[in-house]
Amino acid sequence: MATKKNTVKRFTPKLHIRKGDNVIVNAGDDKGKKGEVLQVFPDKNRAIVQGVRIVKKHVKATQNEPGGIQEMEASIHISNLSHLDPKSGDATRIGRREENGVRVRYSKKSGNVIK
Repeated sequence: MATKKNTVKRFTPKLHIRKGDNVIVNAGDDKGKKGEVLQVFPDKNRAIVQGVRIVKKHVKATQNEPGGIQEMEASIHISNLSHLDPKSGDATRIGRREENGVRVRYSKKSGNVIK
């Protein structure tokens, strides 16, 4: 009987989505919503997008803050997100190319560079 070793990822994959990118949700309950990426978790392949996947969190009161129910964004899987084309505002795929010795990301739909 073979025993299974604890497997650990040796590296995290290269993601197309970064903090600050404008994205559109292409699957799930929030399909069609647009927002800015606030945080990315590469090891989990998830991201937090502003105004998308709002959940309610029950918070216990502390000495500094009152308790209650707070609304906050939860993470969403990166496969459910697409970049927004800077020219048309539609979903697009991302490519990488070298311009003036610097690698930049560009929209495959319009060819514009994504900042």
